[in-house]
Formats: sequence, C-alpha cells, structure tokens
Amino acid sequence: MKNLSLFFLSACILIVSEPPNCLAQLTLEPSDPAKQTDIPDFYKGTLTDIDRALSTVKKGRVAQIAVSAGGLPLYAVYYGAKEDFARQANYNSAVGARNPAYYAKKGAAAKPVIYFIGPVHGQEAEGIVGLVNLLAIAETGKDLRGKAWPELSEMFGTARVVIVPTGNPDGRRRVPYDSFVGLPEETMTKYGQGTKKDGTLWRWPQAKSLHPMRGDVGILGAYYNDAGINIMHDEFFAPMAEETKAIMRIAMEEAPDITVSLHSCSCAPFVIQNAHAPLFMKERIDAFARQLNDQYRALQLPNRGASWKLSTEADDPTFPPQNSFNLVSALHHASGTMAFTFESPHGTVEDGATYEQILDIQLVLYQEMFRYISAERLIWQ
Repeated sequence: MKNLSLFFLSACILIVSEPPNCLAQLTLEPSDPAKQTDIPDFYKGTLTDIDRALSTVKKGRVAQIAVSAGGLPLYAVYYGAKEDFARQANYNSAVGARNPAYYAKKGAAAKPVIYFIGPVHGQEAEGIVGLVNLLAIAETGKDLRGKAWPELSEMFGTARVVIVPTGNPDGRRRVPYDSFVGLPEETMTKYGQGTKKDGTLWRWPQAKSLHPMRGDVGILGAYYNDAGINIMHDEFFAPMAEETKAIMRIAMEEAPDITVSLHSCSCAPFVIQNAHAPLFMKERIDAFARQLNDQYRALQLPNRGASWKLSTEADDPTFPPQNSFNLVSALHHASGTMAFTFESPHGTVEDGATYEQILDIQLVLYQEMFRYISAERLIWQ
C-alpha cells in the first residue's frame, strides 16, 4: 500500500489560509515543548502507522471509503462475512412500524456486528494506537508488544467487525506530536482546538462556537478536517464532510449492534452517554460503562472509582440545551446501534497515564465490547 500520508505531508503548506486548504503543521513553535524521544515501538498513532498496519491485513478486507477534504484516503477494515438482514425499510421507518426487524432481521443465530470508529479529532491519537494494535491481534493474536490476547483474538471469529482506524486523517496530519504523553495539557489544547489569529487558544467548548472553523484562525486545530469541519458536530441531515458521510454510511449498511467513537482528554478513561437516545439505550450504555470501569479497577488501570455511573435522565430538561445531537446520536438514530463516545487519557502531565496504560485501556475497552454484546445483544425479529 502506498504511503499516502507522507506524500500528502510533503504537498501541504505550513501556514493556515482562509478558508483552510490542505494544511500541515510540520514544525514546532519556539514556545512548544520538545517532542518525546521515548515513544515505544508498539505505540503506533500516525498516518504512516495506519498505512503500514493496513498493508499487513490478510484475514480481513481493506476498503477505501472516502477521500478527506485535504485529499487523504479514509479506510475501513472488515472482518467476518456480512450477513443478509433482509432489509425492507430504513431504521427510522422500521421504528415507526414498531419493529426494527423491518430494517434488519437479527435473530439469535446472527453474528453481532461491532463497529470501531477511530478518532475524528486528530490530536486524539490514542484510539489510533489502540486500533492499530487491534489489527495486529486480529491478524496474529498478539499486540505490538508481543502480548497475547487469546480471548480477543478468538472473538473475531464470532462477530462481524468493522474498523475505521481514523475518521479525520487531515486533523491527524496537522499535529506536530506523535503523542502527548508527558506533555502539558495546554500544548494538546493548542493543537487540538487550535488558535485564533492573535495566538489565543480557542479551547473547549468555545471551539465549537464557530463552525465550520474559518475566519479567526491562526492554527487550525486538529478537531477539524482541512475544510474546518468538526466531524463530531457535522450537520447530520445534510453532512458537510465526506468523512462524515462515509462513517454514517457504514452504520446504515452494517446495522452494528455496538459502536464506539474513540476520543481522548486529560482524564481517567470513561464512556460518555449518548445524548437524545431512548431510555432503554441509555440504560444499556450505563450498564456497559460500569462493566468497563469495573474491569479497569480490577486490572488496576486508571478508572473512575467504585461508585461511578452514567446518568439515564432525560436530556436538557430546561433551556438552553447543552446536550448536542452529535455523531454518536446520529449513528444510533440511523441504525439502532448502541453507540457511545469513549474518552481515553492522553497521558498528559495532568492525567499521568503511561504508554502501556493507554494501550491496555484501549484493548480492554475493545474486549469488553465483545463480551458485552455477546451476552446482551438485542434480538430483532
């Protein structure tokens, strides 16, 4: 497979233009901390790492699903045969007919479908690290440290699995760091949400107040593709980004039982509830989130503590609304999938996670998704 990421890096420009167009932040500014020199070999979070991982896929099928705003390919990897769910309606209409089986007949004999969506925010590369290692496990039974994951490896034979290693290659390309482990959160924020023309940081959540991100832009944050679109907050009834269309199209075609959108912050790991999902789905996501957190506690990985749980209350009981209908909301309402956001630590100075812990946090998440959906999947018939 061609090393497309390196080609496009050399073709891009350094300074942000208006509107954004094929941008790459190739060099650090004088005030930035130095790049790490201790990134271990198993920690593969770049576009080049994705290209190399895809070139090793033999048991699955690699397909290009879109071209980004900046001209980069988006890929999906498929494991397991796609079953015929005898579709006769879209999900929304099937629910209107009171039975999602009109969208996808998924009886007890059908294999579950699991959908992994790599980071749509380019600075959040921890999900890429996890998915590149997951591909290694699917192909060899071991992660890139050489650690065997026999249960996780065997589960690929029990499910249809779809892996999108990154949902925003443009944003990933513009980040000058391969990792934020050991760096200040402020540095991650600078390249994640970007800066204004005067050099001040946009920050979260104000970085969502201008969309597409055009105009008052110094450094275009990795939140966005090269057209300034935040895929997590695209216009889902009329998507602006081809990346968004591809991610949604897979969900509608595959009818996944469970879907994760991989994100990161300076935090202990946790699942975020799906805003504007039905109560039964919120309860399922809460049950999974507690199961996952309990596993992190048992393995002595960073966690949220013994009493942590997600809210299953109604969204936005008063004005103004604060819970947006975002990518995971759209994924559920388009396909019925149990979709949620997962936040991994970056390993910044503030959260303190190590390279080893970050990889284990990712792989334990994936294994628990297989376990949960194998035991608790919904039957549509």
